[in-house]
Amino acid sequence: MKNNNKFRLDVWGFITLAMIALYLLFMIYPMGYLIRQSVWNPETGAFTWENFSKFFSKSYYFDTLFNSFKVSIAATVLSLVIGTPLAYLFSIYKIRGKSILSIMIVVASMSAPFIGAYSWILLLGRSGVITEFFAKLGISTPTIYGFWGIVLVMTLQLFPLVFLYARGALKNIDNSLLEASKNLGCAGVRCFLKVVIPLIMPTLLAAALLVFMRSFADFGTPMLIGEGYRTFPVILYTEFINEVGGNDGFAAAIAVIAIVITTLVFLVQKYVSNRKSFSLNALHPMEEKKAKGAVNFLVHLFSYLVVGIAILPQCYVIYTSFKNTEGKIFVEGYSLESYATAFGKLGKSIQNTLIIPLIALAAIILLAILIAYLVVRRRNTLTSVVDVLSMIPYIIPGTVLGIALLIGFNKPPILISGTMLIMVVALVIRRLPYTIRSSVAILQQIPMSIEEAAISLGASKMKAFFRITVPMMTAGIVSGAILSWVTMISELSTAIILYTGRTKTLTIAIYTEVIRGNYGTAAALSTIMTVLTVISLLAFTKLNGGKDLSL
Repeated sequence: MKNNNKFRLDVWGFITLAMIALYLLFMIYPMGYLIRQSVWNPETGAFTWENFSKFFSKSYYFDTLFNSFKVSIAATVLSLVIGTPLAYLFSIYKIRGKSILSIMIVVASMSAPFIGAYSWILLLGRSGVITEFFAKLGISTPTIYGFWGIVLVMTLQLFPLVFLYARGALKNIDNSLLEASKNLGCAGVRCFLKVVIPLIMPTLLAAALLVFMRSFADFGTPMLIGEGYRTFPVILYTEFINEVGGNDGFAAAIAVIAIVITTLVFLVQKYVSNRKSFSLNALHPMEEKKAKGAVNFLVHLFSYLVVGIAILPQCYVIYTSFKNTEGKIFVEGYSLESYATAFGKLGKSIQNTLIIPLIALAAIILLAILIAYLVVRRRNTLTSVVDVLSMIPYIIPGTVLGIALLIGFNKPPILISGTMLIMVVALVIRRLPYTIRSSVAILQQIPMSIEEAAISLGASKMKAFFRITVPMMTAGIVSGAILSWVTMISELSTAIILYTGRTKTLTIAIYTEVIRGNYGTAAALSTIMTVLTVISLLAFTKLNGGKDLSL
């Protein structure tokens, strides 16, 4: 059972063809149909560029694209500026309550982005708590609406991703390198900038790509607090909704432009990262030490302040979920009225948030272990195709995927729009890469000889795989699966396109309640989602042997 580069039509050969067929049907076909719609005139049945001409000829649309770049770049830079030093401080200093702070950072990252936007409306909106407090003192506070509000919310949501990536990379830096630089007179901030940053640069580039992609594709945050500041996902959504029932070619053209942009950004990042890539192996990992004097105070101040501001919105949402409401406003007193409303009127959405991702998760785990095996153990041209196809969802914004699936599967022979199945398909496509990567990483560490021994003793290939290899892959499968799960329960950008009344999830319910001004119910639903996220992350930590989460 040795690796070779030839395709063989055995059981794994059939699985390879099946995987390609699934990707062709559920990803390539709808994306191809979307591209066709963007260059097809339904009236004449001829090829046309008029949809793209309309986009680039009107400043209204082109300015929106420029706005998205500004927001995404600003959020990426600020996330790097905050997340990287925080990861470094967590790696070299003993900080009181570090484990709790780490969980808070992850919770801040894993919650639905638009919940942060909604939270800041409660704090810094026109009638926000902080706004009114300073107004009584005669001080005017900056508005949360517009460019800087979007950047603030996105940065607080996404800097934890940089923190997690950087902290994982810092574990691979040998302490002797830092000691050598210190002996040469390079210490403190200078060592961080001159030695540490260059060593973890490939990881920082990967983190920057993820932050850029997430901020560029974020629909909920600019929709809630953008007001006059339009961004690309919002205009894509509004144009698609406006085109439903008519010519959806223009919305398709905007979606294609989004794919081209994210693809170019991805390729540039890969090119730069490959040029700067090198491997690190820490024989003597960095040791935590206790800072002294003013340094100790500043380290704790920076850590607590950053984490405190990041988690503040969620804490306030949890607090408001217990406040009494009268119509659309909060009043004096506390009760469980908002939770009663949430479970009474929107209990189905809570149920859907568990059922739909669980079905998707089962499919993700099965597909991930099969694809990981093909990629690691059965390298050939076709398995390489599977590997490439599995990574394409990284560069497709959620709103675009939702539109492609809805356009592609809203008529026979495959009519699944409006069903739970299309929601499951969307989640599987978007989140499968997480579990594939973690499964590949763990499988590469398992010797092939163990499986070969089982086959030599009479076990079939599939029995050896499922009885011997899969149990040994459990750690990698579980870690990727839980990360997939956490991101699935907070999915909005794809769900907002695909949901119906029967398939509404928690994120959709929260979003619609915020839009309607029912802040009490929205707060209760947001708290339920936060609890689900925390439970999932605690499960991850326990299954990961109590180790901190790092990427």
